[in-house]
Amino acid sequence: MAVKVRRQRPRRRVCWALVAVLLADLLALSDTLAVMSVDLGSESMKVAIVKPGVPMEIVLNKESRRKTPVIVTLKENERFFGDSAASMAIKNPKATLRYFQQLLGKQADNPHVALYQARFPEHELTFDPQRQTVHFQISSQLQFSPEEVLGMVLNYSRSLAEDFAEQPIKDAVITVPVFFNQAERRAVLQAARMAGLKVLQLINDNTATALSYGVFRRKDINTTAQNIMFYDMGSGSTVCTIVTYQMVKTKEAGMQPQLQIRGVGFDRTLGGLEMELRLREHLAGLFNEQRKGQRAKDVQENPRAMAKLLREANRLKTVLSANADHMAQIEGLMDDVDFKAKVTRVEFEELCADLFERVPGPVQQALQSAEMSLDEIEQVILVGGATRVPKVQEVLLKAVGKEELGKNINADEAAAMGAVYQAAALSKAFKVKPFVVRDAVVYPILVEFTREVEEEPGIHSLKHNKRVLFSRMGPYPQRKVITFNRYSHDFNFHINYGDLGFLGPEDLRVFGSQNLTTVKLKGVGDSFKKYPDYESKGIKAHFNLDESGVLSLDRVESVFETLVEDSPEEESTLTKLGNTISSLFGGGTTPDAKENGTDTVQEEEESPAEGSKDEPGEQVELKEEAEAPVEDGSQPPPPEPKGDATPEGEKATEKENGDKSEAQKPVFCRASVTGFGF
Repeated sequence: MAVKVRRQRPRRRVCWALVAVLLADLLALSDTLAVMSVDLGSESMKVAIVKPGVPMEIVLNKESRRKTPVIVTLKENERFFGDSAASMAIKNPKATLRYFQQLLGKQADNPHVALYQARFPEHELTFDPQRQTVHFQISSQLQFSPEEVLGMVLNYSRSLAEDFAEQPIKDAVITVPVFFNQAERRAVLQAARMAGLKVLQLINDNTATALSYGVFRRKDINTTAQNIMFYDMGSGSTVCTIVTYQMVKTKEAGMQPQLQIRGVGFDRTLGGLEMELRLREHLAGLFNEQRKGQRAKDVQENPRAMAKLLREANRLKTVLSANADHMAQIEGLMDDVDFKAKVTRVEFEELCADLFERVPGPVQQALQSAEMSLDEIEQVILVGGATRVPKVQEVLLKAVGKEELGKNINADEAAAMGAVYQAAALSKAFKVKPFVVRDAVVYPILVEFTREVEEEPGIHSLKHNKRVLFSRMGPYPQRKVITFNRYSHDFNFHINYGDLGFLGPEDLRVFGSQNLTTVKLKGVGDSFKKYPDYESKGIKAHFNLDESGVLSLDRVESVFETLVEDSPEEESTLTKLGNTISSLFGGGTTPDAKENGTDTVQEEEESPAEGSKDEPGEQVELKEEAEAPVEDGSQPPPPEPKGDATPEGEKATEKENGDKSEAQKPVFCRASVTGFGF
């Protein structure tokens, strides 16, 4: 008995030790269950959280306000954020940075860089020769890229969320403007990495707003499609979105509500900031006029005075939205001289007359991209602070031809609430009611390649081909596979934006380069030499446009096929086995376990070289990989591709197939890929 007891006691201790470890792990897990969203506006941001026992809630900042200015003041040993930084703007305008999101992903020669410098001449922008972008030169010792400044803001937003939630938070969904291209989206992701945030998704702010609207009106959605137009004029830009709400049947959850982005229109520079800048210039002119003949300096040459005028212009714009006139007044504007002047709403509207003429533009763009008419729109809903300007509402109401404009949504907080709902849906810690989100591609993406063809014996020519991977207003997230059938040697292909004819000349200049990347494949010829007796099934390139709208090339592989005769004991039939022999590019993510195969889709339009025609067998096969079910919104984005890494997809295949014959053994090669977007 004694021996048995001695043998059992250690086991009990081990069991209790294991229980203690498991409980500790569970407690640690429960302390990090909260998730957050950041609605990153040009002028201010809203932060929201979800944690166990607390529904979706807007975070209050240190001043107990629901929105926080996106402003940073940088000194040698100090950093100020939000309202504290806003108060520093008057004392130290050069070191106080705002509206810097306009510079994300922009090269130094971009028109928006020049526009930013004209709007805020107090900031010194220096050239970064390595990235061809700009830095904020704060002092001889301090310089920061726009991504670094944004990283500081995101880190500050996390500290606000953690203080409010009383626990650490790492997972976040961040809103971005729908018109952000690949370079701009990657810049936001880079900033989030600097802040130590795990980005579950970059969600377009118009999609987040539409999701918030749908979630809180879930009972009103039925099998009949409802088309809603959201007109969002914020501080920096204007976006018009057409959304269709409808109950749809899903594979796993039955009938569930769905929102589908049908049309998008935007104006990158139409917003409240431009109105305030017009007012600032007007007030500066009035002040100079009052001091005419006193040999006084031009107020526009004084950064501190201009910062004061911009703050007063912001206040004046808000007051004139409710009053016919108002008195602008600033104590000690410059040289201890006070400023006081009356400004009327009529004067304000005259100053911004050309801006108000641009109000209908995004509406027409959205209708055109959706291929819809205004008669099909049931309601137009206002979003964004600048839509409170009466003239904006007047012009918009006339443009849409409705009896009234919808104001039944929180114009300031809708995007933050939609984004935090998505964060909860993506988190494994929460279970939310499914809401299917089908976002849309704004900028089409295509593959271009050139191949030498023999038109007649001895006569060769180059044929240029284009294949659309992701079409404009097509849904995403989405995976695509393109197969090159006529190559047996190393070759290159280019990934570019498609037709951007819907953008105006100025928007095209702001957009930047339309060339995303060049892929140089190596090892194609070697794979053909290694398996001369096998039948080639082409070179397959696997692309992924993930939930954040970020494009990646998961892998490229050379596929061969052989005939294998069954053993005599089994049925004497020949079975085709398609085997991936050479992987030419590795990285990205393993296709999610929820994916259920690859479906062939109709080939997109080809743009061959003038006068050329496809040869038999020259067709490039384009396939669409089935996307994962999206009942709960979407899935977290994959890690970025690693150039020379062994593809995870290949590893997974080896495990599934078990022992392989010699012909099935993968031989990994390399592909040279230049960065997407920059």
